[in-house]
Amino acid sequence: MRIIHVVGLLMGLLARPAATQAPASGPLVVFNAGSLAKPFSDLLRAFKERNPGVVPAQENSGSLEAARKLTDLGKIPDVLGVADYGVIPKLLIPAHAGWYAMFARNAMVLIHTGESAGAQEINGQNWWKILLRPGVRAGRSDPTLDPNGYRTLMVFQLAEKFYQQPGLAERLLRAFPPKYVRPKEADLTALIQAGELDYSWSYASIAQTAKLPYVDLPDPVDLSNPALAEQYSHARVRVPGKSRSGTDSVEFRGEPIVYALTIPRGAAHPRAAQAFVRFVLSPEGQSILKANGFTLLEKPVVAGPEPPPPGLF
Repeated sequence: MRIIHVVGLLMGLLARPAATQAPASGPLVVFNAGSLAKPFSDLLRAFKERNPGVVPAQENSGSLEAARKLTDLGKIPDVLGVADYGVIPKLLIPAHAGWYAMFARNAMVLIHTGESAGAQEINGQNWWKILLRPGVRAGRSDPTLDPNGYRTLMVFQLAEKFYQQPGLAERLLRAFPPKYVRPKEADLTALIQAGELDYSWSYASIAQTAKLPYVDLPDPVDLSNPALAEQYSHARVRVPGKSRSGTDSVEFRGEPIVYALTIPRGAAHPRAAQAFVRFVLSPEGQSILKANGFTLLEKPVVAGPEPPPPGLF
């Protein structure tokens, strides 16, 4: 997938005063990853304040599930935001999208409360031992619907090697029974807060905005460090492809977590979509993402086989 070298132009346009852009209006339909639910809600609220004529509608789901709304159901949003940029080239390009913009990073974490079993002793070195204790209730998201789900399985693989514990990945997988699997990682947060789970896999951004304690994992395990990309790549998970019920499948390899967005082909309200994308990637939009616990890329990176719509960046 070639990278379109428009970043310098992008940053120049984003620096222009908002007043130079005519206000957007009309419907704006946004599909986004569960971990983008709150930040995109905040972004849409701020965007509407500056564009009162816009009527936003937001749908939250796992990134794979969001992509399959296009491929399986023919539901086309104006903007799609995913927790793994790879979902777009693997599932949507070329039929449903031609480009995407990468804009933020995150880290895998294990969230809990002060009342969780082992909460007073768990840390980045012993977490796996505590999860394997009898009676500890631990949750994860569905890897066929949500990148956090397949990233959890990657964490298990990386942990097996990092802690030098043969068979650890399979043992950890058995410690997360199906009754504690949910469609997206954000669904598990409420179960943690209600005391129905002791631990669940999530992102640092969710833990911070929910004000929940979490285990800060070592860099070789948490998929956060760009310098460890080659090391992460040894972890691999295969999930159903464009149709969850189909026979095709796609492989995701471990790599640093990177979020992305795109305007799908056939978006019904392209003008509002383009204005919203510009806002998300503007200094004000970036400050909202940062306040929601995301690590921003130094500069947004646009990639894909086709250029974005003229005048977008």
